[in-house]
Amino acid sequence: MKAAAKKHVGPKMSGLEQKIRRLPREQKKEIEGLVDGLLKSRKKKAKGKPAFKWAGIAQDLRDQYTSVELQHQISRWRAGQK
Repeated sequence: MKAAAKKHVGPKMSGLEQKIRRLPREQKKEIEGLVDGLLKSRKKKAKGKPAFKWAGIAQDLRDQYTSVELQHQISRWRAGQK
């Protein structure tokens, strides 16, 4: 008597996996692209302490502006105003 081929029974599929399996091929590719983008964005997150490379860059402005005035001036510069 031949032994019946055993079907591999893995862990139970999640609801999300079941939904994805029902999608057409093109939508599965779209989902794959979205997942790849999410994974890529997770890798870009900085790890460790911030460098603060900008610290002290505005020292030449400290005699011209208070901290509040400087914040306002920076806002105007960003908005393209003088």
